[in-house]
Parts: sequence; C-alpha cells; structure tokens
Amino acid sequence: MLETSCRDKIEIMSERVEIVVGAAGFKQRLDEFLFGHFGELSKMYLREIVKDEKCEVNGRPENVGHRLRENDFIEIELDLDRQTSMRPEAMELDIVYEDADLIVVNKAAGVLVHPTNFDRSGTLLNGLSHYLNLAAPDIAIRPGLIHRLDRQTSGLIVIAKNQWSHKKMTRYFQQRYVQKWYLALVDGVVADDEGTISASIGRYGDLKHWDVMEDGKPSETHFRVLRRDADKTLIELRPVTGRTNQLRIHCSHIGHPIVGDTGRGGSEHDRLCLHAWKLSFRHPSTHEQLELTCEPDESFGLYTP
Repeated sequence: MLETSCRDKIEIMSERVEIVVGAAGFKQRLDEFLFGHFGELSKMYLREIVKDEKCEVNGRPENVGHRLRENDFIEIELDLDRQTSMRPEAMELDIVYEDADLIVVNKAAGVLVHPTNFDRSGTLLNGLSHYLNLAAPDIAIRPGLIHRLDRQTSGLIVIAKNQWSHKKMTRYFQQRYVQKWYLALVDGVVADDEGTISASIGRYGDLKHWDVMEDGKPSETHFRVLRRDADKTLIELRPVTGRTNQLRIHCSHIGHPIVGDTGRGGSEHDRLCLHAWKLSFRHPSTHEQLELTCEPDESFGLYTP
C-alpha cells in the first residue's frame, strides 16, 4: 500500500512494503535481513523502525534480533525520502589506506560521519558513496560503517567496501582486537607522565547527557603525556572501553578538559582538539597486521608528538 500526497520538504512520504521471506532468510536476524533488503537505507534508521514497532512479522512487532523462518510475512513502513541519504556527493577525501576490502580515511573536524534526520548531505558517507562508485558505476558499492567518530573529532576511520569485510571488522571492533590511539590537547599541566582513568559512565536521561555516573558502565582510558606547555598538555589516549564521549568525559573528570570542549569546561578554540591518530588491526582477508597513523592538521594547535 502506497500513501501518496503532494508534499514539500517538511511532509513525509511513506510506503508500506510487504515481503515474504525466502529460504535464504531462514534463521537470519530481522535487522540483518532488512539491511540486505534495503541497502540504500542506513542501518541506524532501519533499527529505529523496528524499535518503533513500524515493522511487523506475521502481524506482530518483533525485536531486531528476532530469527526469521521461511515464508514469514514482513510488513514495514518506510520514509522514502531516506533513500536520498546515501546520495553520492563529490567531496575531497584524505585517503590513508585502500584495498579491495577496506578504505581508511582521515576525517576532518566538523564533518559528520553519516546522514541524520537533520543533515542528509555533506557527510563522509555521501562523499565515499561518490568516490567508491566512480570507477565502476554499474556495480553499486555501499560504504559500510564499522565504527564512528564524533562530528568534532578528526582522524582515522575504517570503512568496509563489501559485506564480508564489514562483518569481520565489526567483530574485531566488538571483541577489542582493534587498538586505537588518540591525541588530545587538554587544558592545564598534567602532572603524571602516564596513568589510567577509571570512571563509570552513564546517561542522565532528563538531561540527555552522558557523564561520570556511580552506577554507570565501567570505563577505562590509558593516557601518556607527550608534551607540556605553560598552560596546556598534549597527551596520547588509548581507550580500553568504548563508551559514548568517553575520552571527553574522562579528561574532564581528572580536571583537564579537552581544548574546545566548552560544554565540559574546556577553553574555547576553533575546533575540538581530539584526533584519532593511530589504528592497529589485522586485515580481514590477508591477516596482515596493519598499523596506520595520521597526524592532525595545523588547526589542532600544539600537536607535534
């Protein structure tokens, strides 16, 4: 059933799609089945559709992990305008590494990684969709997002070029096989040459704000001082866990907020001085151990390690 109307940019056009699960979908998770069926839509959006009970299996809402059976009947209501969210757009990309399975890009500060409800263009994935499909326009390559960086954070981000490498690299990140190092310019002079910050992190629902919380999830970050200035310190951060805003929260927690992080007490700057500068992981196909580095640009400030 298709709902149609004359619409402007505010109104939404939705379509109710009906699918009968075939033999290939037997025992597949509902979310994985939807990812494969609607390749032009973001995974985050599809998960939200399921959680909002806009997707029914055999007449009843199910969760994202529901295992499908052959001949299951799926009804899902989708926003057609979302299909433009991965529209290819020309963008200057700083490519650090690329092969048949992966592409690693140095993301600039201020660039959003993926489209949202409010920003559907100008994101890194829009640019990658354009770049990856230039050489072979007849073979659609959808960039597979494996991990994320905040809009304000610059640095290395790994993107999969096929479903197999995406699945394997996602598992590597989940199992902490990937080592990540960040550079952070923080306010004040950090006294200890190195150490570990351990502080549980949770979300204050009323404020919609993540911060240190006594009953939050255990969180740990290693740090090492690289350079001290009169009123600032350049440190290397290595997160052991991967909580939301962990590095920003932990630096603020020890009294040394990241420069540019004004919401957590950091001094004002043109950008957030946090940069993902090193990654180490095993290649999903060759099993070669890769170590990639990329220093921040001059907007970072005191950045020379």
